[in-house]
Amino acid sequence: MKNELEKLRKERGIRQEELAEALEVSRQTISSLENGKYNPSLVLAFKIANYFGMMIEDIFVYEKDG
Repeated sequence: MKNELEKLRKERGIRQEELAEALEVSRQTISSLENGKYNPSLVLAFKIANYFGMMIEDIFVYEKDG
């Protein structure tokens, strides 16, 4: 799943550590999300969307395989 997390974070001048603290996850989790190595749980996806004042589908883009 692709996402706009890194772009959004950088546009707003937020460090990975700051975002991680606000979302109550590790900095490594934020890094893994940004690099596409980890897909968030539904709860975390909602937390991220709420943090940025956006809808989940505006941040996370589902790509159908094939």
